[in-house]
Amino acid sequence: MADIPKQPACACDGAPHLIFACSGAADVGHVADLAARQLTREGVGKMYCLAGIGGRVSGIMETTRAAASILAIDGCPLDCVKHTLQEAGFGEFQHFRVTDTGLQKGDTPATDQNIERVVQRGRRELVEA
Repeated sequence: MADIPKQPACACDGAPHLIFACSGAADVGHVADLAARQLTREGVGKMYCLAGIGGRVSGIMETTRAAASILAIDGCPLDCVKHTLQEAGFGEFQHFRVTDTGLQKGDTPATDQNIERVVQRGRRELVEA
C-alpha cells in the first residue's frame, strides 16, 4: 500500500502548532529553515514568520498567542529565535538548536541527511509539546 502524503497543517480545525526557525546567514541557519519547511510540508506544524514577531505585527502576534504549541529551532547557541520570542512576550515554547543534534556551525551543508536529522528532532519536540 502506497504512503499517502500528509496535507499541510491548518488552523481551521483547532489551534496551530507553530514553528519558528533561524534563517540566518550560517549554514546551520539554512538547515534550520529547510527543516521547518519540511515539517510544514509533512503537516507536523506550520512554519511561521519570525520577522513578524520581531516587528510585532498584530495578526502574527495574535495567531502566535493562540497557538496550541510553539517550536523554536535555532541554528546555533546565539539563540536568535528563542530571544526574539522571549522579547515579544512568549515564554512557553519548545526549543532546540541545530548544533544540539551534533551538527557544527561552519561545517554543516544543507544536505538531505542533515535536514532530516533536524526534522526528526523537531517531530519529537512537537509531539512532547
